Amino acid sequence: MLLTIIAWSTVILFMALILTKKMHPFTAIVLIPVLMAVVGALLGLYQAPAAKTLDIPVGDVTIWDQVTVLGTWVKQGLTKTSGTAFLLFFAIMFFSLMLNVGVFDPLTKKVVQLSKGDPLKVLVGTSILSTVVSMSGDGTTTTLICCTAFIPVYKRLNLKMMHLAVLLILQNTILNLLPWSGPTARVIAVIDGIDVQALLNALLPGMILASLFVTVGAYFLGLSERRRLGVQHLSDADIEEIFASTAGPDDALKRPHLAPINAVLTIASLVLLIAGIFDPVFIFLVGTVLALVINYKTLQEQKERIYANSGEVLATVIMVIGAGVFMGLFTNSGMSDALASSMVNVIPPQLGGFWGLIVVLISAPGGFFLSNDAFFYGVLPVLVEAGKVYGFTPFEVGFASLLGQAFHMLSPLTAFIYLLLSMTGLDMGEWQRACFKWCLGIFFIFIATAVVMGVVPLYR
Repeated sequence: MLLTIIAWSTVILFMALILTKKMHPFTAIVLIPVLMAVVGALLGLYQAPAAKTLDIPVGDVTIWDQVTVLGTWVKQGLTKTSGTAFLLFFAIMFFSLMLNVGVFDPLTKKVVQLSKGDPLKVLVGTSILSTVVSMSGDGTTTTLICCTAFIPVYKRLNLKMMHLAVLLILQNTILNLLPWSGPTARVIAVIDGIDVQALLNALLPGMILASLFVTVGAYFLGLSERRRLGVQHLSDADIEEIFASTAGPDDALKRPHLAPINAVLTIASLVLLIAGIFDPVFIFLVGTVLALVINYKTLQEQKERIYANSGEVLATVIMVIGAGVFMGLFTNSGMSDALASSMVNVIPPQLGGFWGLIVVLISAPGGFFLSNDAFFYGVLPVLVEAGKVYGFTPFEVGFASLLGQAFHMLSPLTAFIYLLLSMTGLDMGEWQRACFKWCLGIFFIFIATAVVMGVVPLYR
């Protein structure tokens, strides 16, 4: 009971500090779990997990052992997120260099030319491109491609950067349910004998409707921006003048004479990334080195570019490190399991006939407060077994557990959102609030579609 209270207190306190802007996200995501974990250790709540980690009998575990093992758990958490940290480190450095050399300038200019200064067209284009790129199943790839393409456009047309960050994450949230993405792949792994094609067929109608909902939302957001800014009806000459007038000191970093080589390097990196031929870390590591050597010949120029872009890298990677601390302590201490059990055990047996709907409702906070590994590998098996007692098939329970993913991308435990927030310069709390109402709409669409199709019965 005490462990459950500490687990919920950790999550609630962390989110409260973030949403009220009382503490920097990195400070909160490290300090709060560390403090709460120390409290649990001093209360002697970690005997079993500490014995497992230290490989000693439970009876031999002391209070001091439970305190000192926290360092080991943090290290294990950092090890799990290190791959993501290295990926983001080199990916951000690579794309920062590509922005420096101006490789996306022609694309930016083309988007502006097609929109002719119409905010509505830009926002609808943002939604569509986010949908297409999200089919890769990787949030980092989607963020890098869409942000590098659209951020210059949004800045030049004075559009709200929040719209870009919201539309991108909403479409990525929806497409993240494809079988080759994280959550659905975990459901397939946990539930033996599940029909992958049947699962995809059940998910697609809700995904399509939700994606259309977001695109329609982009249309109305575009109308709002059009009323605020107007349509500039830019001619090609006007567009050239805009780009010329925004020239600044950074133009000295651009390498227009090397544009074909840089374009090939960028496209090749993205093709290799989506094709999965090499590990993404290797792709961006080599890409970063090649970009430096090709575009900046001298040692001084290379040092300046690395130092200048390191701020963007640090702002994102440090949050991934923080998430590793949180996950290491939360998972290894048993707080994750305690929180998951409390979510399941709170349901009275008399409501068993509504188990499908209950699983859907559990999946929303479960997907937000827990990592996908913790929820699908820890909570889902319990939900499946309970569902069998109430007459629900593993397929129905597995499908229902995916619908709460409508909120998962807003979770501080989702690593790539720190890249998105860093690139757009947005505050996490404000961004979460802006996204929530749209995520709620997506959630209702998922539920309504599932009920109409009979995939998740309202009552059995």
